[in-house]
Amino acid sequence: MSTKPTTTDLEWTELDQRAVDTARVLAADAVQKVGNGHPGTAMSLAPAAYTLFQKVMRHDPADADWVGRDRFVLSAGHSSLTLYTQLYLAGFGLELDDLKAFRTWGSKTPGHPEYGHTTGVETTTGPLGQGVANAVGMAMAARYERGLFDPEAPEGESPFDHFIFAIAGDGCLQEGISSEASSLAGHQKLGNLVLLWDDNHISIEGDTETAVSEDVAKRYEAYGWHVQRIAPKPDGDLDPHAIYNAVQAAKKVTDKPSFIAMRSIIAWPAPNAQNTEAAHGSALGDDEVAATKRILGFDPEQSFEVSDAVLNHTREALERGRQAKAEWEKSFQEWRNNNAERAAEFDRIAAGELPKGWEEKLPVFEAGKGVATRAASGKVLQALGAVIPELWGGSADLAGSNNTTIDASSSFLPADNPLPEADPYGRTIHFGIREHSMAAEMNGIALHGNTRVYGGTFLVFSDYMRNAVRLSALMHVPVTYVWTHDSIGLGEDGPTHQPVEHIASLRAIPGLNVVRPADANETAIAWREILKRWTKVFGKGAPHGLALTRQGVPTYEANEDTAKGGYVLFEAEGGTPEVVLIATGSEVHVAVGAREQLQAEGVPTRVVSMPSVEWFEEQDQGYRDSVLPPSVKARVAVEAGIGLTWHKYVGDAGRIVSLEHFGASADGKVLFQEFGFTPENVAAVAKESIAAAQR
Repeated sequence: MSTKPTTTDLEWTELDQRAVDTARVLAADAVQKVGNGHPGTAMSLAPAAYTLFQKVMRHDPADADWVGRDRFVLSAGHSSLTLYTQLYLAGFGLELDDLKAFRTWGSKTPGHPEYGHTTGVETTTGPLGQGVANAVGMAMAARYERGLFDPEAPEGESPFDHFIFAIAGDGCLQEGISSEASSLAGHQKLGNLVLLWDDNHISIEGDTETAVSEDVAKRYEAYGWHVQRIAPKPDGDLDPHAIYNAVQAAKKVTDKPSFIAMRSIIAWPAPNAQNTEAAHGSALGDDEVAATKRILGFDPEQSFEVSDAVLNHTREALERGRQAKAEWEKSFQEWRNNNAERAAEFDRIAAGELPKGWEEKLPVFEAGKGVATRAASGKVLQALGAVIPELWGGSADLAGSNNTTIDASSSFLPADNPLPEADPYGRTIHFGIREHSMAAEMNGIALHGNTRVYGGTFLVFSDYMRNAVRLSALMHVPVTYVWTHDSIGLGEDGPTHQPVEHIASLRAIPGLNVVRPADANETAIAWREILKRWTKVFGKGAPHGLALTRQGVPTYEANEDTAKGGYVLFEAEGGTPEVVLIATGSEVHVAVGAREQLQAEGVPTRVVSMPSVEWFEEQDQGYRDSVLPPSVKARVAVEAGIGLTWHKYVGDAGRIVSLEHFGASADGKVLFQEFGFTPENVAAVAKESIAAAQR
């Protein structure tokens, strides 16, 4: 572990120091004004954040989405003012009034950074550790992007080479998700990733000795990271020279991610609040803010004091950014001139367009055959992988079960990995048994841009992923989750592996589209629709979760209305429907069997396949009424999970055939029989609904 990086020529003037101290008093004032927030970490981290934004990172504040930029992730999202003050000083679009409006209705400065809400914020952070995994995903995406467009370029000489910087706190590194992600980053040898650790020894409950005693730096060494620990200045403040030197040393290590441990004092230099847990999440108080301003040479009677000299100095980042972008564009144009086909591919991918003729590659499955929807999904991925190079992904060590191997001969692994299929630009990602970080890494990959990512595991393990999935939806990030073994139909593994509440609980996440196809053809059409809906434009994109069967299910003729979320699979014969059966996934064929029995008894019965409630709700009222006629009150919803979703669709006279308890260890067909997912039971329940509707 390096502790003394070689000295470099950082230019640090009195104005730089004044700008750092300005960021500190702005953080204290912003929290004091609103009466709540997290001032302490923003105060102590100001030298590190300023050094990154003003002295290290390649970015253009006038074009925050410039593809050649370095990325910055504030994993310690509670310290949002660490980021907001730098966005303000550098000229990303925030102004002093935005800092004054911190944590208030309609402001650009919410309590935690929110992607798509504030220019310059690369990802939504708040739940601790998510940002670490996001940064790992971004670093993975940067390498894959380079492989798509410029794989032969020497290290560091491609316009697609850039760095991912992240700042994490003690809480981030205590959360298990960061351990998962950091382990993968070390295994992947992501030399484009630099993580700075704010080692301030403080958490909400006090000194971190309450809960932590391991040597974190050695832990990161064990993960395979390049580790440095830098000392503070004698007065306890972070040393910008040491930070700069450590970052420069980290950038030279291209075969390992870099970890920089920074010993800091929270709320430095507040005379009474520094090094206390109170400074973490509470306003300092008027007297303490005034005392801090006196120490730093600011007028204690003024709030939000920013001198013209400081702002003029820090806004020079705009000109530096313009120059950096102009220099990059020269190398980018040279690349374009020498790589016409790849440049055309870049333009297509950057525009969010898919290759011409890609839909023709989608498989169409023969009606009548029994196919597991997970198997159908695998065939779709393999077919599309050949024509959509930006599509990549894998599984949390369940690829053989999830059918998520897009190319068995090409694994995303560092070049010196001993496996024969290892390729630093490979198509198939091996996330390892790390479901939570996989989901957050997928968010980072999607946020980085220029690739389309999916990742798989068993549906029951979506619980491990849920927080990151929620953030996918919150950010409108177009990732695709492939969740297989979607019901008791998986059989003998038993209730620990049989999802019951999962589909309904995932549907409860606003902005997540859950798709549970009934058969192989619905699966292919669902994949097509998901890819067509892909967009990284905030507010227009959305994550999707595919819920797929382990067991084979009958295949029906392909129906384009699958993309509408719900449609009439089989119409009632012999007149207006007396009852409508609504089903999803593997239960659709059960509803079809019930319809056959009811029709044989002279009961006109319609079967509606509803692969995606969310897509169905997007349709106009006329279409929805055509599928579920308001005049037909007798309705039965059939789904092998809890029935929360279906009450609004079946109404007072309707019935739900659901599973309101855990499963059991037995063959899936036996469980369907024992728990009432049979044509006979559904037909009987339909008759109950018809009787109720006639009362």
